[in-house]
Amino acid sequence: MQETPAIIQRVRRINEHYQQLDLAIEPSLSEIRAGQSILVRLNDKWEPYLREQWWPVGFGKEMLVIERPLEIKYQPGQSLKVLGPIGEPFLFRRTLRHVLLIAYDTPPTAMLGMIPMLLANQTSITVVLLGEAKNYKTEHLPPQVEIVHGDSDLQWPGRVMTVGLADQVFAVVHPDDEMLRFRKIYDLFAELRAEVSRQYLFGAFRPVLPCGAGACHACMIPTKQGAKLICADGPSLDLSQVIFPEAKV
Repeated sequence: MQETPAIIQRVRRINEHYQQLDLAIEPSLSEIRAGQSILVRLNDKWEPYLREQWWPVGFGKEMLVIERPLEIKYQPGQSLKVLGPIGEPFLFRRTLRHVLLIAYDTPPTAMLGMIPMLLANQTSITVVLLGEAKNYKTEHLPPQVEIVHGDSDLQWPGRVMTVGLADQVFAVVHPDDEMLRFRKIYDLFAELRAEVSRQYLFGAFRPVLPCGAGACHACMIPTKQGAKLICADGPSLDLSQVIFPEAKV
């Protein structure tokens, strides 16, 4: 990982809440894949805060497409300082027919980068938007993607069939308490499937990353294989291997 310059080439509004940025990047970042992210700082002003974590939703030759909230103003030609790539790409099984993506009280942005690749491999996709995630507008997503809306209690129409059809599942949750929310998702799948096998149910963790290089250990998650650092080993962790805290009585 190294710091490289980047330039915003194009800004376009995709709905009333989000915009997409076409970001010209250095060749050293061209190998970034879905699941990896970048840490960004604007070049034209000094900020005393941590870098922002940006998740690519599209990939091109020396180009990344980034999705950002509309209320933040960006201009073509703006220069950035970028650290990346952060983390490891999403891990997929060799044979996939159907992938289920779950966004629980948070936008699904961190997972959207995998959609073009899955569709190109003729893998069907269902996106389940739960709770606050129902407010995320999906008109800009490919029409082949099935969109399902549900509630914060993890209920959605056709839930048993949706879970039963999934060869692999990826989830993202509101970062207020990721371990608690991912535990709820894991418990749901354990109930519906009787057993959650390895390499089946993944959580995309998004803690604050002070360094992004595995030096500060602030993003450590306990697993059955030992502690994992989200900035180095994540963001996607097999939830069947995560050691969740004991539930409070």
